Amino acid sequence: MKKYLPFFFTFVLLFTTSCSEGSLSKSKPVEEPVTIKVSWWGSQPRHEYTTKVIEMFEKENPTIKVEPEFANWADYWKNLAPMAAGNRLPDVIQMDIAFLAEYGEKGLLEDLTPYVQKGIINTSSIDEGVINSGTINDHLYGFPIGINVLSVISNDLYLEAAGVSIRDDRWSWEELERIALEIKTRTGVYGSNAMHPPDIFFPYYLRTKGEDFYNDEGTGLAYTNDQLFIDYFNRQLRLIERGAIPTPDESEAVRGMESDFIVQGTSAMTWNYSNQYAGFDQLTDSPLTIHLPPEHLENKALTLKPSMLFSIPTGSKHKDEAAKFIDFFINNVKANQLMKGERGVPVSSTVLEAIKTELTDEEIKMIDYVEKAKVLIDEMYPPDPEGSSQVMEVLKGISDQILFKKITPEEGAKKFREQAEYILKNE
Repeated sequence: MKKYLPFFFTFVLLFTTSCSEGSLSKSKPVEEPVTIKVSWWGSQPRHEYTTKVIEMFEKENPTIKVEPEFANWADYWKNLAPMAAGNRLPDVIQMDIAFLAEYGEKGLLEDLTPYVQKGIINTSSIDEGVINSGTINDHLYGFPIGINVLSVISNDLYLEAAGVSIRDDRWSWEELERIALEIKTRTGVYGSNAMHPPDIFFPYYLRTKGEDFYNDEGTGLAYTNDQLFIDYFNRQLRLIERGAIPTPDESEAVRGMESDFIVQGTSAMTWNYSNQYAGFDQLTDSPLTIHLPPEHLENKALTLKPSMLFSIPTGSKHKDEAAKFIDFFINNVKANQLMKGERGVPVSSTVLEAIKTELTDEEIKMIDYVEKAKVLIDEMYPPDPEGSSQVMEVLKGISDQILFKKITPEEGAKKFREQAEYILKNE
């Protein structure tokens, strides 16, 4: 009997080990890798650093793979609409506040509130007002990933050559027009870009006159005096006729920051949001300065605005993983050191303080500009109402008709009001 004992003990040992490994395997199952799609618009520098951020995220989350999808602004929205119609939206969508209601109120976007409440998206260092800027009817359809303020960016070499200066604490629309004309006369380059597209700049112009674009209910236009519309476009026409700003077809040809007039050296000023200052600085060797826009002070016309937001579609099969990506993007210090505020000033105060030591002098200027503007601003810009994207398309179309001199500003004002009111009342 003794000669069988070694075999018996070997059998018992193998059986016990096999069972133990089986039990261990059952208690700690190997997670299957999950792939999420993340989409955004932007310039080439944005694509490059976002790819690096994705690699960092994947390294920290080895069971999550990220498939990137990116395009320029125009192509991005052209591609997104058919994806929405076919329930094929990416798991994380870079979203603009002008489109948030259109997608969110149609049931296409997930309410992110539960992911905040569960702590998947950590908001401990983010101001509640910033978070609420992505909220519509108590639903957090988009999480802000950066803060923006409208600005005027100048090429200081052209300003010096023209013998002009910008006093951004008190300059007027008339002074802007005079400066643009003097730059054209003395340097031969455009004084400014054409404040295109109008859906960004016309609402700001209205606020400088004490008026709003939409009413509080989002059911119609707020301003009642069409002379404001007429004056805005008459100034554009005067500047085009005298060669001080680009023609509308030249403006339409701009596709991203790389082809912007100030980068190409053909304009002394460009109207853009503050986050783009860092990108322009990278793309040009000329010294640039960021200024507060005309007539911002009297009626507190400036607003803090989410530079962009991240949304998760209701059709996503990997919402928790998508939320983890959003959290990483807004709260990871090393990721934000790569971004350097290019998507807007970081929304996390902790992250903002941590990255300041890594920023160049020019990048600090962008941060300081937003901090300076905050003192002058009452509130975050609210999401545009449902139907706003259609209204803005109408405004762009009528703007083109006016600037190409197919209709007068007076005709455009009437036409825009009729079409905009119809859209907003029937959404």
